[in-house]
Amino acid sequence: MKEFILPVRDLVVHPDITVPVYVDNPQSIACIEAAAASGGRIVLVPQHSWSYPAAPEDIYDIGTIGDIAHVLRMPDGSAHVIILTTHAVNLTDIMVSDGLFTADVSPIIVANDERDEQTIALRDKIAENMQQLSGVRKFKADRLRGLMQNYPLAAFVDGVIQMAGLEPDVAIRILRTTSWHDKLVILLEQINLIMATAKIEDSINRRIQQQMERGRREAILQEKMRAIQHEMGEDSDEVDSENMRKRIEKAPLPADVREKAMTEWKRMRSFAPMSNDGALLKSYLDELLSMPWGKSDKSEIDLNVARGVLDSEHSGMQSVKERILEHIAVMKKTGGNQGSILCFVGAPGVGKTSLAKSIATALGRKYHRISLGGVSDEAHFRGHRKTYIGAQTGRIMDALKRCKANNPVIVLDEIDKMGRDWRGDPESALLEILDPEQNKTFRDHYLEVDFDLSNVLFIATANSLNMSAALKDRMEIIEIPGYSEDEKVRIAREHLIARAAHDTGWNPDNIVISDDALRHIIHDYTSEQGVRELQRELTAILRRELLLNNCEDAKTEFTIAKIDELLAAHKSAILAKRIGFGARA
Repeated sequence: MKEFILPVRDLVVHPDITVPVYVDNPQSIACIEAAAASGGRIVLVPQHSWSYPAAPEDIYDIGTIGDIAHVLRMPDGSAHVIILTTHAVNLTDIMVSDGLFTADVSPIIVANDERDEQTIALRDKIAENMQQLSGVRKFKADRLRGLMQNYPLAAFVDGVIQMAGLEPDVAIRILRTTSWHDKLVILLEQINLIMATAKIEDSINRRIQQQMERGRREAILQEKMRAIQHEMGEDSDEVDSENMRKRIEKAPLPADVREKAMTEWKRMRSFAPMSNDGALLKSYLDELLSMPWGKSDKSEIDLNVARGVLDSEHSGMQSVKERILEHIAVMKKTGGNQGSILCFVGAPGVGKTSLAKSIATALGRKYHRISLGGVSDEAHFRGHRKTYIGAQTGRIMDALKRCKANNPVIVLDEIDKMGRDWRGDPESALLEILDPEQNKTFRDHYLEVDFDLSNVLFIATANSLNMSAALKDRMEIIEIPGYSEDEKVRIAREHLIARAAHDTGWNPDNIVISDDALRHIIHDYTSEQGVRELQRELTAILRRELLLNNCEDAKTEFTIAKIDELLAAHKSAILAKRIGFGARA
């Protein structure tokens, strides 16, 4: 006859114990009622899953059978059940019907060795170790002594398992064992393991406490020292000055830079600490020491990795990618940045800037982008003289400081958008930066020392060839053509749909869109050579569908008709905008 099974979470009990069980799950309550109606016997079985199990593999194949002594139904529908356990049992032929588990049971016979000397000695040793552990695990040792004196060995084993918080897998091993001696051996091993772990944790905690006490003591002493210096007329800025000197001595500076730093440090000491000149010199030295002198990103160039990065992040453009790989191959062979500066020219949205970022990834270097749109001041590149109010380094030096390396990939974005006015000619400074013969000794006006830019890989981008002949001569122009319709479809399939799904919170698997639907968006809603506008339209249809479906991203097929419906208002706004621009023109 099959017995009803009550799955329980994190609860493994032994026979001959009275077990109170609280159930509020409707299926558990139904199981209790069915068991009570068919003889009053039920099997308590631990479960693997956190929620109520749904299949036989969600529960263990061993449990404890017992008699239902009392069921108390509560007003909220839950129930308190008292079960008197009798045997540990193995389960076979587990079945599930309407959420109720049943199985054939066979009792596990345990040897009657409770009174053996070794068994009693093991029990006493466990009790002794648990006494030591009580200070760590915060349980009452009096309860353990009560279990030893007044209850059978099964209650003692069960109580130790609960107090020590053993994992269900360990408790199952103990329940499955067929002698009390072996049960206690396993239990003692686990208690000893917990004690060893507790000692390690206690040692770590003591060490942390000592470090905290030491740090607190040092902070108090430093505060007292500052107070004494103040009373004696000494100033803490003297300490700051000494710290600055130590920083200069420890920094890996070239000889001429170290000489410049020490000269400025001596000047700083000669000024009053609160004077403007002293503060300016301190800021200058901080800026000088923050530059990546001799610090490079060390990474081995692998052409296969570089090709994989370019192919995974960019579709098509085979000729462009081959030219980039040629450039990387020369860098690998020569160990430097020999070769011309690359300049990607193409319409907006064709992937110029992202190509440069992929190159940085392929080389394993830091990446920094400098937008040159509207730049018309030479100081953007060369910096300001440090005597000016608000003086700072140029954007090239600032990029190196942020990258903390002297060989990053720096993208000069929209180089064709640079201007020129009475404040100077930024193009002249840029020509020096891009010339491999001159940039080895590039001098920023603020730092006033030479910095070697030959390790930096500069990449320029532009929308057109509207640049001076000198600037074109410094760079190798690589024109990136607009994408064909087939390429746009492939890019959308490989990159844009996933990106739009990420931006709008969609599950990409729930987006079903055919190539014909993508071509419809390209024909009717975009008019660019790149894919930026296509990205916006894909995001727009996903955003609109979320609004209509109350933010649920159920699996949806975006047909041509559905796309027209979703983008109708958006298309009307675009047409109105174009008509408005035409009227003003």
